[in-house]
Amino acid sequence: MAFVGHRDLMRCFERLFRRAQMALSLSEGFHPHSRMSFPLALALGVDGQDEVMEIELSDDTIAGDEIMRRAAPLVPSGLTIRSARLLPEGSKKAKVTSVRYRIPLTADYHRQAVSRIGPLLEASTFPVLRPGKERPIDIRPTMDVLTAPDNALQVRLLRGGPLPDVGPRDILLAMELPEEAVAGRVVRTAVELGE
Repeated sequence: MAFVGHRDLMRCFERLFRRAQMALSLSEGFHPHSRMSFPLALALGVDGQDEVMEIELSDDTIAGDEIMRRAAPLVPSGLTIRSARLLPEGSKKAKVTSVRYRIPLTADYHRQAVSRIGPLLEASTFPVLRPGKERPIDIRPTMDVLTAPDNALQVRLLRGGPLPDVGPRDILLAMELPEEAVAGRVVRTAVELGE
């Protein structure tokens, strides 16, 4: 499922809700579309363990446990719906405040990463130049947690406001680790929401 693109995943959920006989609310206009979204789309090739999805049903009497009962048996292999809940009327869309990633590393590169964590976290700024870009971005304000247990990097990145959108590749660049340092698939372990 890590290699299913975002648009295909959205189509998958549209079909799932149709089969579960839950009508999605539609937007208005010449080309109406289903009102559902992921507050933060997952990059292709990254596993997601705790993602958030928002849907608007045309029938607002269906409870969260009923959504689970109808949808859970229809979910394709590789996907799991862990919970569903109704938001009060007039609730704002979900606002992502931080994300957590686990980046598995080979043993040699893990030792290298451990030695670079301290200087990175002690720095007040840490500019990173992305390939093909002319100006660096400062990733330090986004890094809240950076540890290296069990041959992996675990990072918590803050999001929102003036902060740049930073991802696992930026962390590898900051630590001067090549792509071949990654031993397996990167996993987004959590999407954390705020008010």
